[in-house]
Amino acid sequence: MRKESKRTLYICLGALVPLFTLFSPPFFSIGGVGPEWAVLWILPWALEEGPLSGIFAGFCLGMILDGISLYGATHTPALILLGYWWGLLGRKQKFFDKVFLLGLLGWLGSFISGIFLWLQNIFLVTEGKLFFYNVWSFHTILAASIMTGLIAPILCSIILRAFFSGKNLKVIFI
Repeated sequence: MRKESKRTLYICLGALVPLFTLFSPPFFSIGGVGPEWAVLWILPWALEEGPLSGIFAGFCLGMILDGISLYGATHTPALILLGYWWGLLGRKQKFFDKVFLLGLLGWLGSFISGIFLWLQNIFLVTEGKLFFYNVWSFHTILAASIMTGLIAPILCSIILRAFFSGKNLKVIFI
């Protein structure tokens, strides 16, 4: 399969991210909270395609996810920030010589995304009312971060090998 057709297939598979977000498989959940599928999709894309492509992918995927959510907080700023950051890190190949780092980046990305949504919920949706200490929000952020961190080494390394095998990858299984 040619490099362009693999990239196109990967972009088409990105359309499944909202479906996985809506209908997350129950065996991929902790306490009913599934992983951040958008983070799992953007991580390998931004690492291989660079910061500008990561920003664009974060914007597009954030807008799609905002279209299916029902509340006022948006996914877009966090996904744009993560796409840019991971795109910059992807230029330095020495950071990705172990799969464990993919899990760490997935965990951090999911945590940052959850914190962004939580802060937006406090200051924009509830207009600064004292609802900032909610036990359910910390449970949701931590559960999604843990699941994303556990799935990221496996899924992201498979994605990197399957879709971006034309480039010089230094991803090694531990």
